[in-house]
Amino acid sequence: MTPTEKRSVSTLALIYALRMFGLFMVLPVLALYAADYEGASAALVGVAIGAYGLTQACLQLPFGMWSDRIGRKPVILMGLALFTLGSLIAGLADSIVWLIVGRALQGAGAIASTLMALMTDLTREENRTKAMASIGASIGLAFTLAMVAGPVLSNWLGMSGLFLMTAVLSIMAMILLVRAVPTPVVQIRSRESRAFLHQLADVFKDRQIMRLSFGILVLHAVLVACFVAMPVLLEQSGLNKQAHWKVYLPIMITAFMAMVPFIIIGEKKQKMKPVLAMAVGLLLVSVLFMWQAGLMFWALVAALWLFFVSFNILEASLPSLVSKFAPAGFKGSAMGIYSTCQFLGAFIGGALGGVITETWGLSAVFVATVPLVVLWLVLVLTMQAPKHLTSYRVALTASRATEALQTELMSVPGVHEVMILDQAAYLKVDNKTFNPTLLKPLNL
Repeated sequence: MTPTEKRSVSTLALIYALRMFGLFMVLPVLALYAADYEGASAALVGVAIGAYGLTQACLQLPFGMWSDRIGRKPVILMGLALFTLGSLIAGLADSIVWLIVGRALQGAGAIASTLMALMTDLTREENRTKAMASIGASIGLAFTLAMVAGPVLSNWLGMSGLFLMTAVLSIMAMILLVRAVPTPVVQIRSRESRAFLHQLADVFKDRQIMRLSFGILVLHAVLVACFVAMPVLLEQSGLNKQAHWKVYLPIMITAFMAMVPFIIIGEKKQKMKPVLAMAVGLLLVSVLFMWQAGLMFWALVAALWLFFVSFNILEASLPSLVSKFAPAGFKGSAMGIYSTCQFLGAFIGGALGGVITETWGLSAVFVATVPLVVLWLVLVLTMQAPKHLTSYRVALTASRATEALQTELMSVPGVHEVMILDQAAYLKVDNKTFNPTLLKPLNL
């Protein structure tokens, strides 16, 4: 990478991490402090925990498309401003209704797809995989730190302090965006990074993409539903809420370490489908274990560890699978649907978890997630094994951007898919047999 690319990617990764850290810091503690809010009930607490997901799901695609019209940085600044406003409202809230309003406004700053698009604008094609990996790593690190920091900081600052701290982090992200992230001279209109309305119908018809999108919906629904119940169960089992970080810290570290070998096996040994099926099966075991654990402290800890091993494997492998299954030139649209389902799952999990807790009790939350995970497991077991292909983009002259070229490109060894759009050819290739030098005779 050039120095400008390194600065751009590292700064965008930090902006993403600051936002995700603030968003998830309240996840392990909000259910514990909810009784302090006027009008609180288990159902409304669940809505407050997951409210950000509904607005994220509704606005993710519109914000990305809006950024194509007016530019990336203005949209990101607007999103961070909404996130800051939501954090301030949640921090000053004394009723559960205003807490829900604040959480929904936090989610309204739906800038994930726009941040990714800006990263695309500021990096060259050959460096985008590394850039995406850097941002993915920052998200994983932010989530891990948030799970540990939430219980610690809530002891010192209370829930209001956590939300106000989140607002400060968002303002820091805005300053970083303005001062440290370059403004692209020309937005790169790569269809591999953007979602298009006319493509969405075709992506919805793709059974493999929809299986994966349903999977991320279930995963985040289970995550948020579990954290409606799990913090309360840990406290009822005898663990003081100020000490919850002592459980989350070793669990998050060891679960991450346990995840790494499976990701290596899936990618390097081309065993993604078996690894995915194993992880979903482990997720099913973990929620069943949570259900049976009752108030037995060490059983809850063991169940939580199993959950995060499976969660980490799935969170890391699902985006890679979407990229592998997405038709050439449709990756942006496929990822748009995938991200929307991810945030929608968070809202469903919070709302469902809250209603079930209020109606049938804490343990029933885990029982309710079982049918969703079982259905997902069936879909995984019956899905196609992914082809381990990578994306490759070739710029074309206007005279060569024809349907006839598609046949010529398909004859090149290692090329499996071709899509010609906007004077560019989008290829899905097998790197074991494909070599870019094979394209030279085509005079592209």
